Amino acid sequence: MTVLEDRIEMADANTKRLDEWFQRLERMPVPEGFRVEIVGGTVHMTPQRDTHWEIIRRIVRSVEDRFGMDVKVFSDVRIDFPGRENGFCPDVAKLSDSAKKDDEGRWHYKNVEFIAEVISQSTGFNDYGPKKTAYALAEVPVYLIADPYQGRCHLFTQPKDGEYVSELSVAFGVDIDLTTTPVGLTLKTDEFPRD
Repeated sequence: MTVLEDRIEMADANTKRLDEWFQRLERMPVPEGFRVEIVGGTVHMTPQRDTHWEIIRRIVRSVEDRFGMDVKVFSDVRIDFPGRENGFCPDVAKLSDSAKKDDEGRWHYKNVEFIAEVISQSTGFNDYGPKKTAYALAEVPVYLIADPYQGRCHLFTQPKDGEYVSELSVAFGVDIDLTTTPVGLTLKTDEFPRD
């Protein structure tokens, strides 16, 4: 078994443990406007800032404009990814048209075609580090990081052996051509706010 297969198998084995974590978190009083996710077995709670939401909204709107209102695009919905206890709630996740929930009512990472994460100051290292690795291991074809602190977008494509082969970095204001990817659109970033 390869290292990649070991990590993917580990994701499936961790589902039960993640379920327990999320059940406990549901009983905790999480302040309104905060999101919670588990990255590598560590619980992260981050506030939703207006700049953060504005970028998410613009990305979701672009995906809906391209695919229609019935597209399977979500924000802050749990999807378990390869690695140790990775119950992520991506800022934006687009699933394939054929995606269906499993017997437990969850979406599977194998159906994810596009992920976008908007950097939060306190957890940005997750988006650039362990989450990027997990998305590459899961072979998510397109991973976009929008960083309002840098005023830049970082696009990662062509996952292979747990890494992204292609990386593009552009300043806010430059259109991102995703027409040759499963996303199939040009993402305008000229109105992405900076923080």
